[in-house]
Amino acid sequence: MNPAQHVVGKFGGPAALAKLINKGQSTVSYWLKIGTIPAKWQPILLELAANNAVDLSANDFVTVDTAEPAEEPGAPKATHWGALSIGGNELPCYVLDNGQRVFSLKGIVVGLIGTEGGQLAEYLKVKALRPYLPDDLIPAPDGSIPVLVKFDTGAEGVAKFAVGFPVERTVDLCAAYAEALQDHLKHRDGFELTARQLDIANRATAFLRASAKTGIIALVDEATGYQYDRAQDALRLKYKLFLEDEMRKWEKTFPDQLWVEFGRLTKWQGPVHSRPKYWGKLVMELVYGYLDRDVAKWLKENAPKPIHGQNYHQWLSGQYGLKRLIEHVWMLIGMASACGNMPELRAKMAEKFGRVPVQLTLYLESPKNN
Repeated sequence: MNPAQHVVGKFGGPAALAKLINKGQSTVSYWLKIGTIPAKWQPILLELAANNAVDLSANDFVTVDTAEPAEEPGAPKATHWGALSIGGNELPCYVLDNGQRVFSLKGIVVGLIGTEGGQLAEYLKVKALRPYLPDDLIPAPDGSIPVLVKFDTGAEGVAKFAVGFPVERTVDLCAAYAEALQDHLKHRDGFELTARQLDIANRATAFLRASAKTGIIALVDEATGYQYDRAQDALRLKYKLFLEDEMRKWEKTFPDQLWVEFGRLTKWQGPVHSRPKYWGKLVMELVYGYLDRDVAKWLKENAPKPIHGQNYHQWLSGQYGLKRLIEHVWMLIGMASACGNMPELRAKMAEKFGRVPVQLTLYLESPKNN
């Protein structure tokens, strides 16, 4: 997948993007043909992404990984190949003539690590992760990773060499991040991951859980012989559903930026993760209280009765309500960043949504009558 395909895919395809930029589909098709987005269009697409809740950064316009490795005599060759969907990205996978299964290294960086580019070694050499990694996943001083495999992709009958990551070692990589995440959540010995490391750890945990669920189904199918009767893509579809379910659990609907702004505007002195309970009232007032009538109506008709441990954002559908909620939250963050105190934010929100202040008169007995 080239950078143009990657970016266009984030907007929902050529037709959807062409409509957004008010151009013919031939313009977007040309980008896909040349494999890059012209420089003059990149800031325009970044602005469109911000306005339409599309996860896009400047790094998405460039190639993620390094050049292909040089040919190696005796390198294994792919006999079968395909792609596995990981969180909206296609992760190329191969079976080699020695029986080994590998993922594309580029695919691991984009699909599992994220879309900000860079070398896998950059993420594995961080001090916080090192204690959790097996020895052959720890990068050497020159940046090489012992477990990687150089192989011939076998595509179109022409020798084309690439770097692969053994699929079973992907589990080890995800397990390392999952263990680090647990220590972070328990604040064990003051251990903390950065926001970027937390994002990767959440992705890895979701990948691990989805893979385990799909794997046990595959074992049962093999033991019973059902593998010959099921649909050819049955396991892939199940994995996709499992992964979407796991990712939804980890999705951060309310980003830390919101709590940082609330802390600044309310003069909160404590850490963001120990936010006071009254911020929940601010969320009800400034988030749910301003969602448009359609979303409010959807919530009323679809949200179940409150139960312990659940919040309204956990009831919103990924196709409709969640998208509207996320757009509103980021709009609120932007507005809050331009305010100096909470009354100013309340006033700006009221003005934006066409609400007017109402002053109530309260009548009390005159002191003369007492």
